[in-house]
Amino acid sequence: MNDCIVIIPTYNEIENIESIIRAVLSQHKPFHVLIIDDNSPDHTADKVAVLQSEFEGRLFLEKRTGKLGLGTAYVHGFKWALERKYDFVFEMDADFSHNPNDLEKLYDACHFGGSDLAIGSRYVTGVNVVNWPLARVLMSYYASVYVRFITGMKIHDATAGFICYKRTVLETIELDKIKFVGYAFQIEMKYRTFCKKFNITEVPIIFTDRTKGQSKMSSAIFKEAVLGVIILRLKKLFNTL
Repeated sequence: MNDCIVIIPTYNEIENIESIIRAVLSQHKPFHVLIIDDNSPDHTADKVAVLQSEFEGRLFLEKRTGKLGLGTAYVHGFKWALERKYDFVFEMDADFSHNPNDLEKLYDACHFGGSDLAIGSRYVTGVNVVNWPLARVLMSYYASVYVRFITGMKIHDATAGFICYKRTVLETIELDKIKFVGYAFQIEMKYRTFCKKFNITEVPIIFTDRTKGQSKMSSAIFKEAVLGVIILRLKKLFNTL
């Protein structure tokens, strides 16, 4: 059985979904792909279902009843992957902001480099972001500065969503305790990994903003991240994390 599964949550990604699946499954390493679709009105899941016959045994689909949030989609995917004994579990966006060619860099960091969690980082070697407005870059960059200050994590890209986990990390973290859904989810997963003293590595990547479809970013997601960092730190201080 293949040891790597790439989890891609989707909501209205019909313009990107076939291309991203083909790009991931054409890598030299034979990754598997799990799509978690939140009942996309544009029928993203139907397109995935059609492609499953072409990529039998490598492409999987979990359809949920509605738009339940990024965090819950990943937790669903993590549990699915752990049940099927994958050793390396990846997070990745559907919109090509994460380059499929970088998947093997993350894998190598965990499989050969001794990392338990490898982060595809936009900021570990400067600012490697393409096609974002300056205001969005500054917001993202200083969000990570804020997270480092509050939590003490030495991570340059705390909100990154391009990740490789060793299964031992996901087995150790209590997934049912994960409550955040947006950027705060990404921060929470890293913070819980950090608190369990796993080895975390940042792998430099170039992040390119989507050219098709619509961003899922909102003010509510940003607010959750700002307040969520403080909540996580307080839980750690009071030993309730």
